Amino acid sequence: MRDVLGSGYRRSLVHLAWMCLFSSVPHGGAKVLEKTFEEWMRYRDECLRRMASEPYPAGLFCNRTFDMYACWPDGSPGTAVNVSCPFYLPWFEKVKHGLVSCRCGADGQWVTVNGSQPWRDYSQCEEEMESTVEEEGARRLMVSFKVLYTVGYSLSLLTLVSALLILTVFRKLRCTRNYIHANLFASFGLRATSVMVKDALLEKRWGMEVVQVADWEALLSHEAALGCRVAQVLMQYCILANHYWFLVEAVYLYKLLIGAVFSEKNYYRLYLYLGWGTPVVFVVPWMAAKYLKENVECWALNENMAYWWIIRIPILLASLINLLIFMRILKVILAKLRANQKGYADYKLRLAKATLTLIPLFGIHEVVFIFATDEQTTGILRYVKVFFTLFLNSFQGFLVAVLYCFANKEVKSEMKKKWQLWKLDHPALCCAQ
Repeated sequence: MRDVLGSGYRRSLVHLAWMCLFSSVPHGGAKVLEKTFEEWMRYRDECLRRMASEPYPAGLFCNRTFDMYACWPDGSPGTAVNVSCPFYLPWFEKVKHGLVSCRCGADGQWVTVNGSQPWRDYSQCEEEMESTVEEEGARRLMVSFKVLYTVGYSLSLLTLVSALLILTVFRKLRCTRNYIHANLFASFGLRATSVMVKDALLEKRWGMEVVQVADWEALLSHEAALGCRVAQVLMQYCILANHYWFLVEAVYLYKLLIGAVFSEKNYYRLYLYLGWGTPVVFVVPWMAAKYLKENVECWALNENMAYWWIIRIPILLASLINLLIFMRILKVILAKLRANQKGYADYKLRLAKATLTLIPLFGIHEVVFIFATDEQTTGILRYVKVFFTLFLNSFQGFLVAVLYCFANKEVKSEMKKKWQLWKLDHPALCCAQ
């Protein structure tokens, strides 16, 4: 009868999980859940100490207990026992004057539902319905955003892999220019993969069944977050690699347009260092800062903005350099077009057209939203920022693959030749059609 865990063990924990996950706290649902669990443990420990120190009454009574939701004192038979709403609730400030009640039966047993679950009335401790409706609307909007970027990254990954195969399979397409394109495709492909892997790990983690206190401790442990932290680091590395391989594209195009006569082979190794090596210089310090100072959840929250700027400053720098090169290249192209130069390489103009299309797209939204993080923006501005960022980032790989590969005349010509050769080698199949 003095079982402190009570009979509502499973139901209470599941109820706590749903309350935390769908609370109206503005940012960091996982962070809220972790904080709530810490407060719940403090509430439980205080309850157990109080239960152990207070003397028992004489006669028949309902025994003091902690039913995983609230701390109940000894109750008189045939009465309702009221206690204040638990302070661990994320919305406690809104319901701190509310009460949760439980009934003590005439037989000295707490009233149960279906013979096992303790009955309680916690209606005064629930969130206001208006807040719940707003939270549900925000949740649906975020789900639609997730569908949007999942489609974008999936489409981008499919086209990027196809483009990589085309550039590597056809020998006549193997040159420094296309090697740079291939590295750019690879960085976008890795980014799309890391995002989808991180989402899958998060869904698996937060979708696990929680029925015991040990399950909560395992859910919120550093070991459980290790997989999504690795995916987060890979994603940040790929984001930086995207920007710096795009910078390589801009530098290479600028070198072509100004008529540089240096060996491309010598420069290609430098391009590799710039595209794949530069992100390491910034990701490693960011990872160390997160591990030592903000080692919580999946390292997605930015409590100390100084750590956030470790990886945002190089992104902003690359975007600004791209825009400056864009202005310089535009000036060179306009000068050449005015001069109407004969024999100007057609592929250079095609490359310039593709790059000039992508540089503003790649840089503008980063510059516009560089100072507006998810933690600093609220309301409509936050949703607008999230929409444009997710849309541009997820479909950008698709646009890169189309402009640099599938819309490239050289690639289309080579694929057409291969198709014609295949038809000549398989006349029976062609004639059957």
